[in-house]
Amino acid sequence: MLLIAQVIVSIILIILVLIQERAAGLGSLFGGAGGTPYQTRRGFEKIAFGATIALAALFGALTILNLLKFETQY
Repeated sequence: MLLIAQVIVSIILIILVLIQERAAGLGSLFGGAGGTPYQTRRGFEKIAFGATIALAALFGALTILNLLKFETQY
């Protein structure tokens, strides 16, 4: 059960990271757009950023739980 949850969380985490990369645009990759490097996140970007942090923490916790479960079996 923990392994399935970890796979689902990892897929959602990958999707969120890809969405954030697409929102950044290609101009910032090459130093274009002349804007500041740190911009305020608003709307969906802010929600996606917070969800990414929360899911990364959940993924780490699931990994530790899976490790502990595996060690107690052997």
